[in-house]
Amino acid sequence: MKSICVFCGSNSGKGTKHLQTAQRLGKLIAEKNLTLIYGGGNIGIMGELANTVLQYNGDVTGVIPENLVQREAALKEVTNLIVVNSMHDRKAKMMELSDGFIAMSGGIGTLEEFFEVWTWAQLGIHSKPIGLLNTDNYFGGMIEFLTNSVSQEFLKREIFEMIIIDDNAESMIERMNNYTPLQVDKWIDKNQT
Repeated sequence: MKSICVFCGSNSGKGTKHLQTAQRLGKLIAEKNLTLIYGGGNIGIMGELANTVLQYNGDVTGVIPENLVQREAALKEVTNLIVVNSMHDRKAKMMELSDGFIAMSGGIGTLEEFFEVWTWAQLGIHSKPIGLLNTDNYFGGMIEFLTNSVSQEFLKREIFEMIIIDDNAESMIERMNNYTPLQVDKWIDKNQT
């Protein structure tokens, strides 16, 4: 991997654990000479992550829709700020620029980005690694829901296993670097009744 896209909140969340994880991940991204691709904001976990990468002399590319530049207080000091027309353009550009994806703690925007990039992997649009950085078991309920989706046969186990789930930034990056894409030949079973 040369670049990694991180989906994360424009809020800081409760307590300090989520911000501390952003700091650890940001330092690690810079140390590994990876380019951070992210949503372009200067607030919340987004801002903490990007500013930490910059603090350690790393490269940061922010991708932000024009109408959010003012609302999200875009981080102008990034290595490269790409202003696009829409949220759809933002996700497409982040996908194009990234060799892998991590979802950190965040709200519905973070979840929507994570699920879309995962859906693209299921459809074979890309074969890049996708991780859930599960700080303070933030994604625990969602992981339980997805496990239930597998047991209820709405989600194939191999699709679920595409996701790298970890609570440690260092092992997450290592696992993503060693990722072998899973080949899912048949994600729809037309013979089921």
